[in-house]
Amino acid sequence: MSAVRDEVYHYNEERWEALAEADALFTRPMLDLDEEKAQAYLGLDRLGIPRDLAGRKVLCLAGGGGQQSAAFALLGADVTVLDISSGQLERDRLAAEHYSVGIRTIQGDMRDLSALYDSTFDLVWHPYSLTFVPDCRIVFRQVARVVGKGGHYYLMCANPFFAGLTHDSWNGEGYTLKQPYIDEAETSYPDQDWAYDGKLAGDRIRQPREYTQTLGRIVSSLIQEGFMLTRLSEVRSDYPGAEPGSWSHFTGVAPPWLEFVWQYRPGVTSSEGEGVQGHG
Repeated sequence: MSAVRDEVYHYNEERWEALAEADALFTRPMLDLDEEKAQAYLGLDRLGIPRDLAGRKVLCLAGGGGQQSAAFALLGADVTVLDISSGQLERDRLAAEHYSVGIRTIQGDMRDLSALYDSTFDLVWHPYSLTFVPDCRIVFRQVARVVGKGGHYYLMCANPFFAGLTHDSWNGEGYTLKQPYIDEAETSYPDQDWAYDGKLAGDRIRQPREYTQTLGRIVSSLIQEGFMLTRLSEVRSDYPGAEPGSWSHFTGVAPPWLEFVWQYRPGVTSSEGEGVQGHG
């Protein structure tokens, strides 16, 4: 269990336990995978991450739910999942039993990885969750400690330029930005209709509460921790003819997510000839 027990921890734990209980889309384990589907789902070739995972140690960070963990385990990886929600981790154990694979589960906060040994993992896989805590630098410091030299860190997070913006922000001409672009600016907004059955969930699920992490803080902090950027892409949709004010139209105008791939290369700097690659 994590040593972190602040108000942020309790808010996130309560919300994700309620989401798991409501069977929200991102809490449903993937039980129809095979090796080919697992490779396609993770997209390792697209991301430039080695696809040969047999025997590799993978940490799914704040990534419970029996989705990524199942895919990695089917590809032969030694998988550990750390998540704040016991309900989410139960989904990982369900997936492990379904596929007859081993998945280690740890309940905890992404800001405290003290339950894990130094330089352990070949890959840290961090799906959307970074903005659930105020200061990303604490998380990055923990990741740098547990990933091995040459290992990779996949990070998906909110596009900070559009933090707090949704399709509901349509004003007839565009999407109105109101959130200040500063680190740790707090925002909250309703879950999307497709996330779960709101009628069944009732008032049990509190709105997501997120904190802006500016692009400058994300990139500079990871470089300072010894990471080298190998890929950056915007996650956006392409729905020609989508109606303005719809989610499909919004995601084509204001890509809501970013994907990064970093490699842990402590001591290596751009001045030594190592470049940074960007991919749209």
